[in-house]
Amino acid sequence: MSDNKDDGTGQGEDGAEGLSPDIMYDQTGEDAAKRHEKNSHAFTSDDSASEPEPEPEPVVEPEPAAAAAPTRKPDRLNPFLRWALYLVVGFFIFSILSVAVHRFVPVPVTILMLQRLAEGEGLDHRWVSAGDISPHLKAAVVAAEDAKFCTHSGFDFEAIEKAQTYNATHRKKRGASTISQQTAKNVFLWPSRSWVRKGFEVYYTGLIEVMWPKDRILEVYLNSVEWGPGVYGAESASRYWFGKSAKDLTRAEAARLAAILPSPRKWKAAKSGKYVQKRSGKIQAAARTFQNGGIDLCAAD
Repeated sequence: MSDNKDDGTGQGEDGAEGLSPDIMYDQTGEDAAKRHEKNSHAFTSDDSASEPEPEPEPVVEPEPAAAAAPTRKPDRLNPFLRWALYLVVGFFIFSILSVAVHRFVPVPVTILMLQRLAEGEGLDHRWVSAGDISPHLKAAVVAAEDAKFCTHSGFDFEAIEKAQTYNATHRKKRGASTISQQTAKNVFLWPSRSWVRKGFEVYYTGLIEVMWPKDRILEVYLNSVEWGPGVYGAESASRYWFGKSAKDLTRAEAARLAAILPSPRKWKAAKSGKYVQKRSGKIQAAARTFQNGGIDLCAAD
């Protein structure tokens, strides 16, 4: 029998204990590799377990976009206010320039002249310089219309107070307008009575008092005031009523022209009634006082 027979133990030379060194090495290597992998996995698992998991970063929600500001509708009043401002500024510029121009330039026509012309009364207006107007007429007009013309600044507040007291108890109203106020009204404004026109009159009176000397105010007044139906200015009035130039008027004639100024379309300077004659006599006496007291110091010769 062969020596390689089984010895009855179930293990021969080729049994487990009889494995070759190479086979044993391979098994040992595999086991070591498995153990190493297991140990590495265990080590890694332990390290992972020991380290705290990082907290998740808070999610920052985006801020809602700011609501867009509502579109502002344009103010409908703005254009009107802007145009109103233009009108106001334009008026001030125009008024100042017109007063400045007529400080030297004759007034060719007024609103009252045009109104009377449209009503069919005609238009007789002849401008003359102050030197071509009789000093008797200057004194008579100042005596009749504005006794404080040379001393006030456009308004006679004492006369205004007296007129208010009188008008409170009388139906027939009394005025207190100075020559400066009448000049402002005659040259720059319309003839109707209203508080609006009175306000403009105050404004223009202040302008001419500031920008014109007294002699210029009186010169413009005498050349623009109404002295009869369609008759304006001292030269036209002198020729209409007396057939002569304004520089040739006598004291009596000048007083009669001054006497009809409150109502020139009703009263007559020539062939006048008793009221005008009586009034002109008082004016003539007062005019002498004005001339003796220095009316020519504030009025052109």
